[in-house]
Amino acid sequence: MIGKLTGKLSGNGMNGEVLVEVGGVGYCVRTPLLALDILKNSGSEVSLFIHTVVREDALDLYGFPTAEELEFFKQLMSVSGIGPKTALGILNVADVQSLKRAIAQGDATTLVKVFGIGKKSAERLVVELRDKLVNEATARGISVTEAMGDADVVEALMALGYRADEARHAAKEAPGATVQDRLALALKYLGSAKHAN
Repeated sequence: MIGKLTGKLSGNGMNGEVLVEVGGVGYCVRTPLLALDILKNSGSEVSLFIHTVVREDALDLYGFPTAEELEFFKQLMSVSGIGPKTALGILNVADVQSLKRAIAQGDATTLVKVFGIGKKSAERLVVELRDKLVNEATARGISVTEAMGDADVVEALMALGYRADEARHAAKEAPGATVQDRLALALKYLGSAKHAN
């Protein structure tokens, strides 16, 4: 089983796939749409955490820039009725933090935007994952409100036109009591980072 691929980005397909060349072999890897932006801006060398799906007629690779995204992808597939294509469709709707926040808040409407997920499937997904996500945040020493604040900051920065990777990095660099404070610090950080380059 393939766990990680590091190689040269040789191109990308129309359906959220990238071609990663490793040692002369080109691997076709399906990625979330947000990951495509990160990969395009990372230069020619890329590294993806891989989930391998073996079927009778195919070997499908699903790739993610971070281990957290891969873990969330697996959590989504642990819900009955959610396969890899549907899980990838969910990850195409928003970034991982925003999706986790929506599930932790019991908001199934975000998930209904995904093709192939009806209201009942979205509600089942929320019911099955909500407690797991709250426990995961608590185990990592992050309050649920803090984790939700991260997602709010990232979402706001992306709405302002920043790339997902820039927004995530800035959110980590912006401690604060409220989302507004953190957003202001993140914008200041991003402004100083641009002037430094």
